[in-house]
Amino acid sequence: MSLPALADESLLRFYESIRKEVETDRDSMRRGHRHFLTNSEGIKRYATNLRQEMERRRLNVLPIHWL
Repeated sequence: MSLPALADESLLRFYESIRKEVETDRDSMRRGHRHFLTNSEGIKRYATNLRQEMERRRLNVLPIHWL
């Protein structure tokens, strides 16, 4: 998928879904669960690429606070 070809709304939606999933994983961690979907390097790289494209377009988003 070419990030520059995506609409702003799609970039924001993809990024926001990752951010919310990290929050869900953080809540699960507090409850003692040990398996986290967002703790992979691939997801982190994808989120970084999304963030770079959004910054290039000057789109504001909340940061992802990784586990």
